[in-house]
Amino acid sequence: MEKLLIVEDDLAYAKILDTFLVKNGYAVTHKTNLKDAGKIIQRENFDLFLLDYRLPDGTGLDFLQTVKSRDPDAPAVIMTGFNDVRLVVKAMKLGATDYILKPVNPDELIMIVRHSLKKAGGEKPEIRTNGITYVKGISDAAMRVQEFIELVAPTDMSVIIQGESGTGKEYVARSIHAASKRSSRSFVAIDCGVLSKDLAAGELFGYVKGAFTGAVADKRGQFESASGGTLFLDEISNLTYEVQIKLLRTLQEKVIQPVGSDRTIPVDIRLIVATNENLLSSVEAGDFREDLYHRLNEFKITVPPLKERDKDLFLFIDHFIREANRDLGRNVERISPGVKDIFTRHDWPGNLRELRNTIRRMVLLCNGPEAGTEMLPEDMFHFARKDNIESHGSNLKSIQEHTEREQIAKTLREVKGNKSRAARLLHITRKTLYDKMEKYGLG
Repeated sequence: MEKLLIVEDDLAYAKILDTFLVKNGYAVTHKTNLKDAGKIIQRENFDLFLLDYRLPDGTGLDFLQTVKSRDPDAPAVIMTGFNDVRLVVKAMKLGATDYILKPVNPDELIMIVRHSLKKAGGEKPEIRTNGITYVKGISDAAMRVQEFIELVAPTDMSVIIQGESGTGKEYVARSIHAASKRSSRSFVAIDCGVLSKDLAAGELFGYVKGAFTGAVADKRGQFESASGGTLFLDEISNLTYEVQIKLLRTLQEKVIQPVGSDRTIPVDIRLIVATNENLLSSVEAGDFREDLYHRLNEFKITVPPLKERDKDLFLFIDHFIREANRDLGRNVERISPGVKDIFTRHDWPGNLRELRNTIRRMVLLCNGPEAGTEMLPEDMFHFARKDNIESHGSNLKSIQEHTEREQIAKTLREVKGNKSRAARLLHITRKTLYDKMEKYGLG
């Protein structure tokens, strides 16, 4: 069921819209001003925004800009009682999907809502969760993960998300929360890998003043903060044995006991955990409690590494280019054929995190529409050279070619892509340079 946010200060008019849209199968939330609307989009995600132009504390266009800064693809419709062409043009330039004149015709409203939602969804293999775009992908491995997300999300089952570092485990967790019955409540993410062993219990379950040195005031734990919503514990295997015992009790009894307190506090959370290790191996090694493992393992999702998602690679590249353009104020349209070749052959040991960082670096360095190999980090050439030398063994010609390729790429980076200067430094003609760039995919 698609979720709509109406921002309209006329209560009677908003009620009419609300009733009509609910009857047509939509979930509707209503706010009367920009302040309250801004607060709710921090907690909830919506599929469509219906925005009145004139509001008590601003205009619908003001809120449209807020929405678009969080999610450029979010569909929004401006409602106005003024048939002003200049207003319509401005709304469209700011990213409005459509506009509608008040008083609204019901049939026209439904048509515009359906069209806007369809246009936003399109054929893109992406979903939006709290302003964060998650690329679902089209590979068999990605489709299997998405199938599991859709299957387990409506339940309250605990989920273990397993996968290498940088594969997007938190995005999977957020997608589960966004599609769950708890989507309107908090999603709290904790990285157990950075929690101090001495303070982990206090961070998760809270503590009272004087419980230990430095506890100068009562502190609310993350379990209590997430009550009613979803708690995501990343790198769960880093929790100490003592904290594991407390966690098991919390899951079994649905209560927490703050450190230093003799009282218990009821909590209602959906727990999702993630690990880049095999928890079962940790159980066998005695590092992770077996009873806690079985309590958590109501459902498991394994997120594949990027090297197993070959069909998804260029979807992620396009997504990260759009993201980097937005964040860095650039207008890069594509990567060069040479970069595509290197990316295709690269193993991506850092997975999506490595790809995202590489793309952001390239976009930052690029001043034109196409990012070339001269903008790649040095280690990309190192891995490419290593892979190719291993594959060609001691083939002298292959080694010579890779040495030559490395030197040309290094020179191009040093002269910032100035091919005439690069040719002079390499003591070759420009035509020879172009031929070699074509040969080695350095376009």
